[in-house]
Parts: sequence; C-alpha cells; structure tokens
Amino acid sequence: MTYRVCLVCMGNICRSPMAEVVLRHTLTEHGLAKRVMVDSAGTGGWHAGDSMDERALRTLTDHGYDGSAHRARQFTEDWFDRYDLVLAMDRDNLAFLRRMAPLGSEVRLFRSFDPNASEGAEVPDPYYGGTEGFEEVLELVRAASEGIVKHIADEID
Repeated sequence: MTYRVCLVCMGNICRSPMAEVVLRHTLTEHGLAKRVMVDSAGTGGWHAGDSMDERALRTLTDHGYDGSAHRARQFTEDWFDRYDLVLAMDRDNLAFLRRMAPLGSEVRLFRSFDPNASEGAEVPDPYYGGTEGFEEVLELVRAASEGIVKHIADEID
C-alpha cells in the first residue's frame, strides 16, 4: 500500500513544490521513496500548469535538487480522498483546507513536524522577496522533512 502526501501553499510555484522536491529526496535517503507518493498543489488556481518560480528552481538546483518537472496544480475538495496526509505551508492555507476537509482528514501545518519549530510555525511565502527568502524556505522544509519522514515511517510500519 502506498502512503500519499500532498503539500499545499497558495499558488504551488514556490513553497509547496520546493517542499515536495526536498521531501521526495529525504524519503529516498531513508529508503521509503517506493512506499510514499508526494504531490503538491495550491489553494488558488491562477498558476495551474506553470513551472516552478525561477528563484525557487534556482535555489533547489544550487543545492543539488531537481525541480524541473514541476507543474502547478490547484487542490480541490475531492482530493482529500486521494491523500493520507495534507500539509499546509501556513495558517491561511491550513484554515482554507480545514474548511473543506471531510471529517477524519489529517490536515496539519508542514512545520509541525520540525521539533525545533514553535507551535503554529509557518513556512513564509518568499514570492515578493529576494533570494534569501527562498534559501530560508529550503532550510525550513529540510528541517521539517526529517520529522515528516519519521511520522510516515511510523504510519506505514
């Protein structure tokens, strides 16, 4: 059985696709890549079909990750049936997802899996800033990805 995770931000061109690439890499490092499917999406659809933001892609590439295949998608209510775990990058997206989630859906903040993050910690949106914002996002998603992999391993074993 495949465990399925979806990472969600606003437009699916910066945070959630960066997190998707990093989480897949982390799963591979832990030998779980064949047992876990990772996707990402946005709560809004205005970027649907677009590639990842150039700055996000450059940041990933500079650190040895490949995000070139990404195409933005919009998360819709019927997707909850597809995923075991839905992770929001910030509280606004979390609230949006929880409003449409059926009872029993596991919807959490992405950083809730980072043992060093405070309760309610978010992955900030780097879209309107410079390169340093994308570097920060990368570090935050790396830190939380280890905890997410541990959670998934506990769930599938």
